[in-house]
Amino acid sequence: MREDIILTMTDIIKRFPGVLALDNANLAVRKGEVHVLLGENGAGKSTLMKILAGAYTKDSGTIVFDGRQVDIGSPKQAEKMGISIIYQELNLIPALTVAENIFMGRHKMSGKIHINWNEMYDGAKKMLDDLEINIDPNAQIKRLGIAQQQMVEVAKALSINAKIIVMDEPTASLTTLEIEHLFKAIKKLQKNGVAIIYISHRLEEVKEIGDRSTIMRDGKTIAQVELADTSIDEIIKLMVGRELKEKFPKIKVGMGGERFRVENLSFGKLVRNISFSVRAGEILGIGGLMGAGRTETARAIFGLEEGVTGKVFVDGKERRIRSPRDAIAAGIGFATEDRKSEGLVLTMDVGNNISLAALNIFQKGGVHINLSEERKMIEDYIQKLNIRTPSSYQKVRNLSGGNQQKVVLAKWLMRDSSVFIFDEPTRGIDVNAKIEVYNLINKLISAGKAVVLISSELPELIGMCDRIAVMCLGEKTGELSRDEATQERVLQLATGGEK
Repeated sequence: MREDIILTMTDIIKRFPGVLALDNANLAVRKGEVHVLLGENGAGKSTLMKILAGAYTKDSGTIVFDGRQVDIGSPKQAEKMGISIIYQELNLIPALTVAENIFMGRHKMSGKIHINWNEMYDGAKKMLDDLEINIDPNAQIKRLGIAQQQMVEVAKALSINAKIIVMDEPTASLTTLEIEHLFKAIKKLQKNGVAIIYISHRLEEVKEIGDRSTIMRDGKTIAQVELADTSIDEIIKLMVGRELKEKFPKIKVGMGGERFRVENLSFGKLVRNISFSVRAGEILGIGGLMGAGRTETARAIFGLEEGVTGKVFVDGKERRIRSPRDAIAAGIGFATEDRKSEGLVLTMDVGNNISLAALNIFQKGGVHINLSEERKMIEDYIQKLNIRTPSSYQKVRNLSGGNQQKVVLAKWLMRDSSVFIFDEPTRGIDVNAKIEVYNLINKLISAGKAVVLISSELPELIGMCDRIAVMCLGEKTGELSRDEATQERVLQLATGGEK
């Protein structure tokens, strides 16, 4: 074995009921490298990392860490060994301070019972300063933005003297500038010999930050490549097992009349006097930087916020929306940005999540639900959307991110809404699952639905939308046709350039 190898995982097998999640998977990571773990949703990446972190127990295979063979029985054991994992859903306690989160479970003590608060805050400040992160150790986590919370997680990993840090989709909620800060911190960690296992579906950034990559498919290790010598098209082919000719399969449909209109929508300082309309068969994109008010606009439309003013029209009729129930009755479906907290009921099974918004269509006599008809329709949508699940009775929390997103979409498709609002529908899902989502959106506009697509990914907006409305600091700063839209033009409006 090479002396610079910090970790090898060899022939790892992991089974769940009805699923072979890992099929002799292999991974080798060098000290001080950024090793990118790639694969479609459900390829086995998260399962392999949870075995490394002690959250799952492998069925067979060997792990050699820092020169010795180990069995990792718990997250606490992994932490003591110097293995830290930063999950996509950050593992911080909002009500506690930055310093308390960094040293959670490992408080600096004076004697056996007293916490040495000064030493703890000084230690947290040193960690943050070493990473060149300007965050007050006394600040409550809930007062910080997502990017700052991400950096606190990095400092927390450093505080355990981590030799390996796993980062799962670390840039999913970050702006371009925040990503630059994160990459700077990663490079500093590399110089100190810390290995980074980096999971991301953003292949352009993977090429920028990564050294080598292990590519997985269907629980197996398909290849290990040097990223500098491998093109994005080659990576995609290894991930999905075939070439993808078109990343944004935009179709042209004959647009009809106006289906959806918003007039002078306002909600505090977050959304100010927003107006737009969408025709049948049209995709309207909403772009802007973090904090522009895009998600707040969608939530205000859907009745999730109080104190909203303005008018909403569906098919020419004004609809008074004060709650999600009103929005659903008006024919509006909303696939929220936070699918796990707001789009799904994780304790329920796949089938019940799909039919949740449409139970009334299965009611007989106003009370009883026709269960056989409901189940038949659920199975139909699982097949239509190619949702990969052992059965409709599988708990939705056990599905991959891409398949969870398809369950959210199936819920609103079953409801047969007139207007669909998608907030970051492809965040955290792989390139193949993205294309499946785009093709679902194509089916909607082919059926004459109106689609509002909110996205932080400019290529997605430009590739899929007929028009793009751009927001900055709660206001609409402009609107671009498909022919006018370029990344530079959208960014100019997103920074309030024309105003």
